[in-house]
Amino acid sequence: MDLVIHGHFYQPPRENPWTDEVPREASAAPFHDWNERILAECYRPNAFARFFEGDRIIGLANNYEALSFNFGATLSSWLERHDPTVLGRVAAADRRSAQARGGHGNAIAQAYHHAILPLADPLDRATHIRWSLAEFRYLFGRAAEAMWLPETAADNATLGDLIDHGLAYAILAPRQAARVRPPGGAWQDVSQGRVDTSRPYRYAHRDGSGRGLAIYFYDGPLAQALAFEDALESSERLIGALEAAAARAGEGGLVHAAVDGETFGHHHRWGERALAWTLFHEAPRRGYRLTNYAEHLARHPPAWEVELDLGPLGEGSSWSCPHGVGRWLRDCGCRFRAGTSQAWRGPLRAALDLLRDRARPFFAEAAADLLRDPWAARDAYVEVVLVPGPRSRERFLARHGRVELLPRERQRSLDLLELQRRLLRMYASCGWFFDDVAGLESQLVLRQAGRALDLWQELGGEPPAEDFLGLLGEARSNDPVLGTAADVFRRVAKPPRRASTAVSGLPAHTVVRELRRWLDEGRGESGEDRAAELLRAIAADRAGGAAGLERAQEIFWLRVIEAGEEPPLAAQVGRALGFAEELAAMPAWREKGKA
Repeated sequence: MDLVIHGHFYQPPRENPWTDEVPREASAAPFHDWNERILAECYRPNAFARFFEGDRIIGLANNYEALSFNFGATLSSWLERHDPTVLGRVAAADRRSAQARGGHGNAIAQAYHHAILPLADPLDRATHIRWSLAEFRYLFGRAAEAMWLPETAADNATLGDLIDHGLAYAILAPRQAARVRPPGGAWQDVSQGRVDTSRPYRYAHRDGSGRGLAIYFYDGPLAQALAFEDALESSERLIGALEAAAARAGEGGLVHAAVDGETFGHHHRWGERALAWTLFHEAPRRGYRLTNYAEHLARHPPAWEVELDLGPLGEGSSWSCPHGVGRWLRDCGCRFRAGTSQAWRGPLRAALDLLRDRARPFFAEAAADLLRDPWAARDAYVEVVLVPGPRSRERFLARHGRVELLPRERQRSLDLLELQRRLLRMYASCGWFFDDVAGLESQLVLRQAGRALDLWQELGGEPPAEDFLGLLGEARSNDPVLGTAADVFRRVAKPPRRASTAVSGLPAHTVVRELRRWLDEGRGESGEDRAAELLRAIAADRAGGAAGLERAQEIFWLRVIEAGEEPPLAAQVGRALGFAEELAAMPAWREKGKA
């Protein structure tokens, strides 16, 4: 039976838009910010998921090789700067899965800024999609076959755009199916999550052209068990959840689920370990065949048709709001704390829409004499975002700028496009998801709006600051002390007084430093001395809380066990780091006779 587990890995744009550095987030303590915390609890542990026998490590696995997954651009760009090893493991997992699965890699794209696409207008929606496809090719070196829709929010226009951009499939929640039709049969009502999730369905473009894409509606109870119940407490419980899903799917059906990737390790501590043992060992032993949606689609093209549930107001549907996409528009009833009001959602969106709409004629007019096609240049500006620097900017302007541009005009062209980038970035869905407009996530989108206003003014325009603040003034916090969104904006949406000197990233622990010295310098007569220093550092780190031990284990695994380096006393160091005496199952180790 085929098995697919999809992880949606994402963080909002946490960087201060004036400094491009993530400020300290007190709620993430003891870490500097939430990106760092979730990196330590989820993204890195899934890249190096440990198998234990008792208290000894018997292997490490890259969970991304077993998962279908997407990494949001605002997360992957942060990882590229702060932990390229993890991002490298993600990219390697896609390459290896493509080799194993007929050219179909595990990775799929994600709409670039995590905006709710049914609420974006056609111009912005197309840019979010095009930036995503360009970013995917930059990271994975191939064309994307599918795109994760933020919050799985979909309507006919959004799916039509995916088809127009050549994408093959999408992943949606079961309650997003309205009705289905078997070949040659009649339409059947499957609303309220009653769709058979064991097969893909064909969705037809509304233009009547006959074009379409496949939709996979994930198994709702399995996703619930993973995300909100106890399926990740052990591999035994996870297998139990898979067996229940297999019974629902029936013989030959697909067992699959989609959840936030942070489920594995951040939401459920050590969840990545239960996942790894299940996917790499227990599930195959029980007859499950790991695959991904693209490979499954190549082997099982859809025969049934589907039409979407567009929500109670026809605006679209999603996985996290039973009211369609109301969670990002109004006080629909979706909240975490009873007794709170989310009436602020409408004014917040109205204020951002005001900036977007009034900035467009300014941008089009100001850019007309600088860029050959300002809107095509906006779609291509992602090239500069992905690879910042003078050469990238020069290449971009050579293609999109007018040949007679002076240096000052070249900079003005880029500033105009940066204004558009901020206007796209301020629609990250997290700004509306939680209970209060004064919360951290709403502050993030307000900062992007603040930077857009600054750029607009610096470019000689007259941004509608008073009208914008007037609308924000209608968005009231549940805490009277915090005031309105206008008050929040005045507090947080401004350049810092001085650039932050906080250093992001995990600290360089003594054991990691000594391990690298041993690997890089421990040859010849000094090798055993280096090893002795390393062994002392490992013992001290264990006594002091093992803060650097996991990072050292990962480096040892990559360079000694996988790559086969032979520094002196390697077996002794491996035992001190917590690896089992017997690693005969690990090819590089076995081949070198070090078991």
